[in-house]
Amino acid sequence: MRILLVNPNTTASMTATAADAARRVVASGTDILARTSTMGPESIEGYYDEAMAIPGLLQQIAVGEKDGADAAIIACFDDTGLDAARALANIPVIGLCEAAVSAASFIAQRFTIVTTMERSRLPIEHLVHRYGASGRCKVRAADIAVLSLEDPLSNAKQRLRSEIDVALREDRAEAIILGCAGMADLVDALRKEFHVPVIDGVAAAVKQAEALVSMGLSTAKSNAYATPVQKTYRGILADFQPNAMRA
Repeated sequence: MRILLVNPNTTASMTATAADAARRVVASGTDILARTSTMGPESIEGYYDEAMAIPGLLQQIAVGEKDGADAAIIACFDDTGLDAARALANIPVIGLCEAAVSAASFIAQRFTIVTTMERSRLPIEHLVHRYGASGRCKVRAADIAVLSLEDPLSNAKQRLRSEIDVALREDRAEAIILGCAGMADLVDALRKEFHVPVIDGVAAAVKQAEALVSMGLSTAKSNAYATPVQKTYRGILADFQPNAMRA
């Protein structure tokens, strides 16, 4: 089995962090094909960054499917471009937030997502509502920039720990979801420190992708996720018209 993992931002070190987390949990015989977007923002923090990241993400999804991937994972907790990717691809496409919320729902009645910045918190709240978990899940922001997670001189990890502590006390959270792919390498340490289930969306997405492929399931291609209608795209998006992307 081959699972494509696409980082929709352009920071290769974040791709490496997510790919390492994915490879730690894959089943024997599953290969992770890690790709970094070649266009767009260096990190995704808010709606504008998300919109600008989608073309590069879709490009990598299309290439990965041609290269033989059996499923794809979008390695951003905002589930950037998820619906568009499912319409474009014939293979299953998994988002980190949806995967993590699904996993948490199996093991806890109340859980909290701790993400990076306030501007990222609100989009994730909307996703939680979409996924039917708003009555069980609270979303918190630790007020840290995504790229600061890679800076050993920043206090980003301490801010994250402080926000988790608040979530456990004030939200009565029974489990914690890490709301950024850049946090994937922290999951083991945080489980030991806080003694509660800590869920990384990358790992959750990998196992769900493996399950779908093993069951022979893929995205429904009627109605909402039907293959895009062939039409002319103009200007700088000319190369993204559906027939060109799928050629």
